[in-house]
Amino acid sequence: MNNNTISESEYERRGVWGMLTSIDLFGCDHETISSGEKIKQYAIEVCDLIDMKRFGEPVVARFGEDPKVSGYSLAQLIETSLISGHFAETDNSVFIDIFSCKFYDQQKAVDFTKNFFKAQNLVFNTTLRGATKE
Repeated sequence: MNNNTISESEYERRGVWGMLTSIDLFGCDHETISSGEKIKQYAIEVCDLIDMKRFGEPVVARFGEDPKVSGYSLAQLIETSLISGHFAETDNSVFIDIFSCKFYDQQKAVDFTKNFFKAQNLVFNTTLRGATKE
């Protein structure tokens, strides 16, 4: 597991516009990632956990003709940007992106996401967007 988190002091010192945490989860619970209702529940709960104000309800849609790429996708607008996700049912993988111009605790989001989807393994990375200082 990567452990690439950014501290709030670094976030502020670097003059960033925002931050993006990408979480790739493997060996997830098939029943959970195949449930639109569970995915909506995840979006609501992760927003509450990291103190993000949701803008509307989560949009969750299942589509894709090719079994390799078919599954649910998630979009949750937040006041400070977007949380998105893609759920690959063929190999029980989940790909979540949390992008916000408001600082949040990335490790808290990663740990919650891993537990919610019952992932066996994960990789995550946080990237600063629009940093004006090194």
